[in-house]
Amino acid sequence: MQFGQYPSPRHAIAHLSDPHLYAGDRKIFGKVDPNPGFELALERLRGMVTPPQALVFTGDLADLGERDAYIRLREQVEPVADELGAEIIWLMGNHDEREIYSEVLFGEASDAPQDRVHDIDGLRIIALDTTVPGWHHGDITQPQLDWLAEVLSEPAPHGTLLAMHHPPVPLPLNEASVIIELDGQDRLAPVLEGTDVRAILAGHLHYSTSTTFAGIPVSVASASCYTAAPATLDRYSASVDGHQAISLVHLYDEGAGGVPGAPVVHTTVPIGKAPEVAGFPSSVLAKLTEMTPEERRQLFSKKGKAARAARRQLRD
Repeated sequence: MQFGQYPSPRHAIAHLSDPHLYAGDRKIFGKVDPNPGFELALERLRGMVTPPQALVFTGDLADLGERDAYIRLREQVEPVADELGAEIIWLMGNHDEREIYSEVLFGEASDAPQDRVHDIDGLRIIALDTTVPGWHHGDITQPQLDWLAEVLSEPAPHGTLLAMHHPPVPLPLNEASVIIELDGQDRLAPVLEGTDVRAILAGHLHYSTSTTFAGIPVSVASASCYTAAPATLDRYSASVDGHQAISLVHLYDEGAGGVPGAPVVHTTVPIGKAPEVAGFPSSVLAKLTEMTPEERRQLFSKKGKAARAARRQLRD
């Protein structure tokens, strides 16, 4: 049931990044076990009111590119995707190794760029491999740009999401990452300008941030293993075991809510547990459905003691 001005989104996409899994029980930096955070991230997806239609993993799936790490990844993700009825979209990251990645996840070992196109009920999602073998910085070859231009030459029914590992973003609060940023952003921009790309999804930075690139919104998902602290005070850079998050992307039709444009909403969802200080039980939805729009507005918007008391009754 529609309560507000906007109808339900046409597409819901889960955007996860940088799990950095190992084949065994090794810890990142000798301190951080990547598995609990990844399990929490997947558990969060099970609690979504609108189940995602696709799970997009923007790279650094395996910290050392180990075969058994990719096997573990599949064993953890595939049951959740089946439960949700969601398609899995894998992307290469700078910690991944192309031949093992492609063999375990796609059944064919290859050292070629791992570029793929997915169709999610009319929404095109392009997985673009920005990795440079043997290096941590990113780049896109001219043949890849030519391929991307050809794919984008024909619009998709509901537009396109471009997913990549290295984000095309300035880094004002993370100067250390500039050294391993995406090269050739000036060559990518003209390929995307004027196309049906509605948003760019990326990872790599280990914290959430957003900007625009060639007029297109860019959303960078945080990591599930550890995060980078973007305001480090007396440290040049710092990684912390906290603030891990995933992102959700909701895409609406053109003119949704009577407003020009087709909104794309990016929401950062922390995966760590925190004490609830206020809220309503799920049973409240049935009560709200029975109310008129005026009654719902009266209940939740009106100030004053009587309105607060009525809201408290719903919490009990």
